[in-house]
Amino acid sequence: MKNIFCFLSLISTVFCFAQKEFQPKNSTINETVDGDLDGDKISEKVIIYNIPTNDDSGDIREIQILKKINNKWTILEKSRKAIYGSKDGGMMGDPYQSTTIENGILNISHYGGSSWKWGGTDKYIFQNGHFELIGISSENGKPEEYWTTIDFNLSTGNLIFDKEVTNTKEYGKSKKEIFIKKGIKINLQNRHQEKQREIALPKTKEKVYL
Repeated sequence: MKNIFCFLSLISTVFCFAQKEFQPKNSTINETVDGDLDGDKISEKVIIYNIPTNDDSGDIREIQILKKINNKWTILEKSRKAIYGSKDGGMMGDPYQSTTIENGILNISHYGGSSWKWGGTDKYIFQNGHFELIGISSENGKPEEYWTTIDFNLSTGNLIFDKEVTNTKEYGKSKKEIFIKKGIKINLQNRHQEKQREIALPKTKEKVYL
């Protein structure tokens, strides 16, 4: 039992040293998640950092994915484009909800707004040497007005759009459309851009923003 305890302590010490080595200056840890992301049956470590800014814009977020190679932790990938900042959620405050790993898929969830709400989950897998976005599930609206849900599989291009309208006088009838849009490449490095990606749906004439 003593040997096992010492071994675990050594592992913890090695990781803490690596984490401090890679940690952005003045940052704090928001969340840490363990799980196999590259299919080798060995867990990677995902760390979400809060990084303070010098103004009132709140903390920015950096995600780091660490992999142990030859008994040494190294950064598999990191990005400041995948997770919204602490004041990007509108009246509801911090929009960041969680990061999870399920069946080798990295899930990042957000939720924000006020009376009008928005939220969703991005799904990434490690392929072609980096983490590529393979799925987006999102929703937005106001319950007494309308509520829109989007399920977009970037691997197949299959996009399901569903808009349930309550206030038909103001917004017309409910709409639903299934559309194939292939060729969109998004990864951890370019997920949230200053200008959102736009998809125009031919049947309903609605627009989807990614």
